[in-house]
Amino acid sequence: MLEKFQIQMLKWLKWEFWPFWFFYMPVYVKFLILSAKARSMAFFTAANPLMEQGGFTDYSKYNVLKHIHSDFLPKTILLSNPTENKTLEQMRASEIDFPIILKPDIGERGFGVEKIDSLKALTNYFETKKNIGEIILQEFISYPIELGIMYSKKNSEISGQISSVVSKQFLSITGDGVSSLEVLISRDNRSKFYLDSLLKIYAQELEVVLEKNETKELVAIGNHCRGTMFLDYNHLINNNLIRVFDTISKPIVGYHFGRFDLRVPSIEDLYKGKNIKIMELNGSASEPAHIYDPNMQLSKAYVHLFAHWQRLYEISIENHQNGVPYGSALEIWKAVRQRGKFKKIINNTK
Repeated sequence: MLEKFQIQMLKWLKWEFWPFWFFYMPVYVKFLILSAKARSMAFFTAANPLMEQGGFTDYSKYNVLKHIHSDFLPKTILLSNPTENKTLEQMRASEIDFPIILKPDIGERGFGVEKIDSLKALTNYFETKKNIGEIILQEFISYPIELGIMYSKKNSEISGQISSVVSKQFLSITGDGVSSLEVLISRDNRSKFYLDSLLKIYAQELEVVLEKNETKELVAIGNHCRGTMFLDYNHLINNNLIRVFDTISKPIVGYHFGRFDLRVPSIEDLYKGKNIKIMELNGSASEPAHIYDPNMQLSKAYVHLFAHWQRLYEISIENHQNGVPYGSALEIWKAVRQRGKFKKIINNTK
């Protein structure tokens, strides 16, 4: 109990681990000011006409992905009424082998996203997520670099803007040839913050001893809430990178603001606009994720967030003036509450 209490105290000393509602309190003030100017608390729903609610919640990821040129996509299939057998059939038909990625078509913050390495893992996925709804089957892209690139463009602009580039460093530990997996996890400076969930995931391997200097990746999904470290890579932003994403986003009619989550073999390929594989394109609920870099100053993070919301406001206002209606704040509130209830149901499914 004392150790858990100490970990919780350490989390409060590191603002990247603060509860979302607490960290965002200053941003709520900015949001209210912008809402008053827009005369709508749902102004952000006009940012992306392509997406339901502008991509804030309850929008189809697959519907967005299908507007991206196939050169920039992994093999991606939407499964309605998904089952283990249907998944295997689609894998065979599309020549997709394990590992694969499965994720809900509608979902946020890594909810329900899993890397599936085997038939056993596939069986377990469907046993524990029976009511998850439509899911996306995606081939796993093993390129070494995973980035989140925040791109936006007004209709009135010739070229867009990139305001955030985050590099994702997956949670891993390194063996010493003596200590068990449980000990390595519990004493690692980062994995200890996710101790409870990791002990459940690796319950059958806790006594395993890694060889000296052997590295084990603990989580293969690039979400901060699962332990991935977000690093500020804004130094990659230049006119060349902007041109690449102007080209990628041009055919995506009705998209103006959000974050591309992608993998690429090298930065050289990124700048050339080749071998880029986009796993997701998020909408108005996207964050400039580079702010969660452990070395980011809190004040600087808020500067980036305020600029982020200002840009979202300006794009939404322009779209609204061009005839895009605002959504209903009440409907959004209901959707967010329902999404929370849905997650509880899924998480409690045995």
